[in-house]
Amino acid sequence: MTQTIIALLSILAGIIGANIFGKIFKKYSFEITGNTISGVFGSIFFIKSFGRLGFDPNSIMRTDELNIVLFSVNILISLIAGGVAVFIANRI
Repeated sequence: MTQTIIALLSILAGIIGANIFGKIFKKYSFEITGNTISGVFGSIFFIKSFGRLGFDPNSIMRTDELNIVLFSVNILISLIAGGVAVFIANRI
């Protein structure tokens, strides 16, 4: 698995997290298109900001093997970031 695929999976997780958040909390939802856009930007922002703690795609593939723990943290943070992005976008 390359760094590019990991980054794309992180963005996909952000989209999924944003749409799940929108389904659960309809008050904050922007429908599927708005939630998807928020999820993309939220996951990119969070991974770029907090990825320096060691779970960015480069760190995950540092030894040329997939580090499952770091990959799981990356996906979890992306899921959360998608929901947080929808909430913040609604509050703005």
